Parts: sequence; C-alpha cells; structure tokens
Amino acid sequence: MKIGEVCLETNNVRRLADFYRWLLGIPGDDHDEVHQTLIAEETMLTIYNDGSVKNNQNRNISLAFTVHDIQSYHRGLLERGTEIIEGPTARPWGVVNMSFYDPDGNVIYLREFQ
Repeated sequence: MKIGEVCLETNNVRRLADFYRWLLGIPGDDHDEVHQTLIAEETMLTIYNDGSVKNNQNRNISLAFTVHDIQSYHRGLLERGTEIIEGPTARPWGVVNMSFYDPDGNVIYLREFQ
C-alpha cells in the first residue's frame, strides 16, 4: 500500500499552495481558490477549502521533508518571514533537523541526512 496523497484543508488555498509550491520547488501560479494539487516526485499534496471555517489550531499533524541543503531552506524561510520553531540542529543520529510553521500554523520539519 502507498499513501496516495496528503491533503491540507485551509481557508486560504492560494496562500498555502503558493508557500508549498515555493518550498517544494514546483513552478506554476495556480489561481484556484478552492482546490490545488501539487505533485513533487511521487507525492501529491492537495490544498483544499471545503467551505467550512478552519481555526488553524490543529496541532495533531506535522509534515516532514528531506532536503539536500537545509541551510539554504533556512535562509529562504527567514527571508519569507516564516516563524522558525528551531533552526538547523545537528542530531547524534546523523541528521540535521529544523522546524517551522507554515502559513496556517502547521508544524513542518526539514531534515538533511549527513
């Protein structure tokens, strides 16, 4: 079994999709306010507004992405004004992790294997 897609429900599809398009390095400028699908390698990320009001206080899920240059992402996130939870930190198991909030307050982790 494979996970077919991850969906983030939001009140602001364009803002969140633009953020993830930048983060994942996906070109394009979709103006759909209800539903956008981003595909990076084998993973589909859907940004969707089902019409209900979201409180953006969901702290029950986080997303993690593996990157090749975590310092570059860290600089880019700071330039975008992203709220960083923890900057790049080397872990004893051979990885550098960092965490931050996406525009809806979801916790996102980046990791770079050393």
